Amino acid sequence: MIRIDLDVMLARRKMSMTELSNRVGITMANLSILKNGKAKAVRFSTLDAICKALNCQPGDILIYEPGENEGEDE
Repeated sequence: MIRIDLDVMLARRKMSMTELSNRVGITMANLSILKNGKAKAVRFSTLDAICKALNCQPGDILIYEPGENEGEDE
């Protein structure tokens, strides 16, 4: 399972979810879906905007965790 871990990077950058939402141009609801691990997919353009706003690499916020879907084709 791939998880998006925004909490740590937001804390490092001293940025709120509201500020990130405004900088990236996505709603707080959609940002919360990403943050809470409920998203099924993320567009590269969204990932690009998040990384630009947080001045980070995708690997800083994308975490792979083996889990329940391991071995399944999705």
